[in-house]
Amino acid sequence: MSVNGSRVADAFTDGRTALWALVGLFLFLLEAGAVLNFVVSLTIDGLLAIPGVDAVGFLTAVENAVREIPTLLSRETIPNQGYFDGSGYEGTFLGLSPAMAWAFRATLVYLYAFAAFGWGVWGYRIYRREYRAADWTPRDDVFDRFRGHKWGIFGLVIVFMFVTMAVFAPALGPTTVDQNMRNSYGHEIDYWDSDSGSVETILVGDANLDSLSQGNDQNVEPWTYDDYGRFHPFGTMQDGSDLFTFLVVGSRISLVIGVLSVALSASIAATLALTSAYYKGRVDLSMVLVSDAVMAMPQLLLLIMLTTVLRESWINEVYSGGFLLALIFAFTGWTYMWRSIRGPALQISEREWIDAARSFGQRPTTIMRKHMLPYVTGYLLIYGSMTLGGAIISIAGLSYLGLGVAPPTPEWGRAVNLGQDYVRTGSWHISLIPGILITLVVTGFNALGDGIRDAIDPQSDSAGGETAGAGGGA
Repeated sequence: MSVNGSRVADAFTDGRTALWALVGLFLFLLEAGAVLNFVVSLTIDGLLAIPGVDAVGFLTAVENAVREIPTLLSRETIPNQGYFDGSGYEGTFLGLSPAMAWAFRATLVYLYAFAAFGWGVWGYRIYRREYRAADWTPRDDVFDRFRGHKWGIFGLVIVFMFVTMAVFAPALGPTTVDQNMRNSYGHEIDYWDSDSGSVETILVGDANLDSLSQGNDQNVEPWTYDDYGRFHPFGTMQDGSDLFTFLVVGSRISLVIGVLSVALSASIAATLALTSAYYKGRVDLSMVLVSDAVMAMPQLLLLIMLTTVLRESWINEVYSGGFLLALIFAFTGWTYMWRSIRGPALQISEREWIDAARSFGQRPTTIMRKHMLPYVTGYLLIYGSMTLGGAIISIAGLSYLGLGVAPPTPEWGRAVNLGQDYVRTGSWHISLIPGILITLVVTGFNALGDGIRDAIDPQSDSAGGETAGAGGGA
């Protein structure tokens, strides 16, 4: 009887796993084109900037092939660009107004993203209950404490929505980047001319010139239409282009640069911290001296100098200067993360299992990778999330000064710069909205870092109440 019960339980578990896999495959197929387009576009931008790479035709063919993959949440499936012909809307999804069609598509994008996140949580629970050998690990307490950390959950939601905006930027914008700013005179739109009572055609560039937001009597406010029936969720910019499209594409640039710079900083910091903690003595002293020398340099002035000196180099062509910014941030900011994890690494190096691993003749690199790195990974997550917020605001600051991402590539700091002359006019939205988004995203990353820190170390100064009293740690 017990054998039969075990077989039934195994079959039930396998059935849930199969269902989970099928749901994941279904979610992936719905948006496979969007995911592949995101990866391919980033890869192509990087390859084309490398000297000696001459495969434009092949790369363009790959990009076009990926774009042809149908997706559920694309603007082709749920179009929002249309016109009112006097009796109803033409060219929009189900005849809805452009505002409602865009809002419907944007809502579906975020519902899909949260469904994918829930699918991941569901898979982790199946693994935790059915497949993991241990009934309990310290990570369980970390996840449980984080779930009760309201400030950390707030940060997680903000960061998740920001990442979703970056990944699904082409689908979220009410128009395309090419049509909005890069090649506006290469596209036409149809609109309803109330004077003649007929449908007319106009170049997007000419329509933009009649939709400027420059204060006074020239202004297209947030959540309004321009004279050509185009809906603008955040209004238009000073050149008549759509501000929301500018910002969603700019979020992708900020995310890529921030993640790359933090990943490089974390790699450098972890390598040097583990090396100095393992060997100690002169090695550790030399690392301290090097970090002090780097920290003594004024980072802002160093960033300005390096971006100016290397502006004409080939590396500045990768991601419109974003890759260069990531390298500069990484090699000038690793010291702060290194100092944060040096202490924990020194503590781990004194543990008994490290001496035991040495006595068994394991190589230093193996000891550092297998026996020391897992114990500082939590600290890397904490300070990495906090550093990412700082990187995003630094990127925005440099772009505001005209030294960051090369124009015309969208970036949030540039939007603040472009709208600063209209802050006291009716076109206040050009600067204020991206400024609020920058503040919100940076606050979200900091809140996420606080939540991770309190979940990993419940005895920290910021943890309180039930979280602090839970004890334990990872």
